[in-house]
Parts: sequence; structure tokens; C-alpha cells
Amino acid sequence: MIPYRTRILDNGLHVVVNRDRVSKLAAVNLLYRVGARNEDPDRTGFAHLFEHLMFRGTRDVPVYDLHVQMASGEDNAFTNNDYTDFYLTLPTANLETALWLESDRMQGLQITPEKLRAEQRVVIEEFRQRYLNQPYGDQTMLLRELAYRRHPYRWATIGRSPEHIESATIADVERFYRTFYRPSNAVLSISADLEEERMLDLAEQWFGPLADTPFTAAPLPAEPLQTEALLRIVERDVPATTLSVAWHMGARCSADFYTGDLVSDLLAGGDSSRLYRRLVMKERLFSSVNAYITGDVDPGLFILTGQLLPDTTEEQAADAFRREIGTLQHEAASGYELEKVKNKFEANTLFGEINVMNKAMNLGYYDFLGDTELVNREVAEYRSIDADRIFDFCRRTFRPENGSTLIYRARR
Repeated sequence: MIPYRTRILDNGLHVVVNRDRVSKLAAVNLLYRVGARNEDPDRTGFAHLFEHLMFRGTRDVPVYDLHVQMASGEDNAFTNNDYTDFYLTLPTANLETALWLESDRMQGLQITPEKLRAEQRVVIEEFRQRYLNQPYGDQTMLLRELAYRRHPYRWATIGRSPEHIESATIADVERFYRTFYRPSNAVLSISADLEEERMLDLAEQWFGPLADTPFTAAPLPAEPLQTEALLRIVERDVPATTLSVAWHMGARCSADFYTGDLVSDLLAGGDSSRLYRRLVMKERLFSSVNAYITGDVDPGLFILTGQLLPDTTEEQAADAFRREIGTLQHEAASGYELEKVKNKFEANTLFGEINVMNKAMNLGYYDFLGDTELVNREVAEYRSIDADRIFDFCRRTFRPENGSTLIYRARR
């Protein structure tokens, strides 16, 4: 259990604090409700680009990292389809340094043409290295494009094209900053060995004076129901062919999330999982297999993927996947299998609560989801899954017409 207290400041900033009586470090997490989903389809990659720009200095603090290092701290950030997250740890005595730095760059960012060009080059190079010039680099991008027709989940956080990033102007990024980087669009979470009331007051002191400019975003386009099986085949210079299948499933706060996560562990949660034992070790059809859920806030995907061995045909691989899915739809998992994956989830959750940064980050994330207390209910949610729920999930989700198949074929 993670005890916490919350407060919403007059400017709309959500604050969640936890007293960690063990750690000598303070963890500060600032989550902004902006991700790739908030971008224009013709101007993608902005959320990730802006994550980089946030480290480029403000009018009052030209070098952000210098002050973090002087306070014996470490900092980083990430962007995904749903939100952008900035986090840092430092000695508890230096907590106010973190709050000063984060409140300063929430509204004081200084964006110049030189800074923008520098970060554009960095992000475009990242795009090329990680997605365009890396073996299998564009595989997940292609699968998203295949599975989604309207929802902005159809593009990755990096964006749809380097040209979108390259064409960004000062006016574009300043408009993005004013729209999304404001108190009422953020969640500040803190975990440290301080009285909770003291941490709430410090948040009020450093962030309370910031003005807010409310903004109502247009609703995102809903993804239409998929009514036919989709297939795409591409050829690339890669060592082996891979087969990936994506099925649409429920949103992050739905019961489907927990059931889908459990099913993915039944299939591919380690060397004792079904797919590894049967398709890798016994039948030797694949060199590796994986199953996972995207965990997006809006309805996401359940993905099954495997790398074929040289003698395995694409038809054999697809038949093997269908067979394993069919087994889940008609045969109950054993009590031992269920207990194993449930124990794994609970252990990972409990170990995660030991780390002060994990606590701050999780509290911010669950507040962002709109249900902070869910952070303490998830193990029970996971434990409540039974055979009937698994049958129901698998029969609703793994329908042929709900699936999108990508064959990423090794060029001969």
C-alpha cells in the first residue's frame, strides 16, 4: 500500500504526496497530459520534440541540468502516446531545488531558433537510428498504422515522418507550449521523508502563483469497430521473418486491461510460458515469441509476435498462433498457471513500491488516470480474475475480424 494525500491548487494543478520514511532521497515527478495522441496528423512528433526542448533552459535558468547536478540529483523524461513525464531524484534536503526548477520551466521556457534547430537535429537523428536504419525498427510503426484507422494511436511517439519535425517553426512550438504546459494540465507527485502537509505547502509555494490558461481540447476521433481481418506484408533487409498479430481490446481502466495482461503472461511470461515451451522449445517454429498489451489510456491492442526459424513457413507460424489462441478460448488455464502469473504481478508491484521514484511516478500516473486509489487496488483487481473472465476476454478479443496481421518478411 502507498499512503498519500492530494490537493488541487487554485490554478488547477493536481498534487499527490507520499511520505517515504526509509529513503534519504526525494523523488519529484511532473506529468503533463499531452502525448502523441494530442498532435495534428500532419504535424506529428511534437510532444516528443517538446520533451527535448524542456531541457534547453529558461529565461532565469539557462542550464537546467547544471542545477540538478549541483543539488546531487539525477533527472530524465519520457513521452508516450498519452502523456509526457519529467522526473528527478535528489537528496531530501534539496527538494525545493527540484520544485523551483520545475515550476520555472512550466511557464518560463525560452525557445530560440538556435535551440529549436539543435533539438530538431537530435530528434531526427533519433528517428533515423531507432526506426528507419535499425533492423525491425519500423515494425511497430507499421503494425499501428495497420490496426488503427482514425485514432491518433495510429502513429508512434516519434511521429509519422522526420519531415514533420523538420518543418516545425517557433510559432508552432510556442503554441504547443502555451496549450499544454500549464498547471491545470499537469500532475505533480512527490515522495520523500517529509510530512505530507509540508510537501503540499511547498507545492503551493512554488506552483500556486503560476497563472493558468484553461483550454478545452477537441475530442479525439473514436476508432471504428474493426469488421474484417487485415493483412500487410513488407520485405526488409533483416535476418529473419517476423509475424505479428494485433487485436483491439479495452482501455487502461477497463477490466480488459487486467485480463489481457494476465493472458499475455500466460502466453509469454518467461521461459515456462506456453508459447516458449511449445513453439520455441518443443516444436521449434520460432526463435523467440512475445505477447503484450499496449496499456494505452484509450482502447489499446493485444499483440502477439514471433521471429520465425529459417525452416518455418509463414503459414506454419500463423497456424501455431491460431492454435494457441484457440486453446485459450476453449480450455481453462490450470490453477497453477493462474497462481504463477498472479504471484508474479503481485511481487513486481510490491518490489516496485520499495523505490521512492516508482512511488512518485505511480501516484502521478494513477491521478492522471482519474483514480489515484487504483494504485492500491490493482493487485486485488488482478487476483479477482478467474477462468470465466479469461474465456470471455479471449472469445471477444481474439476474433479473426478483430485482428491485424503484419508479416515482416526477410528479403531473400
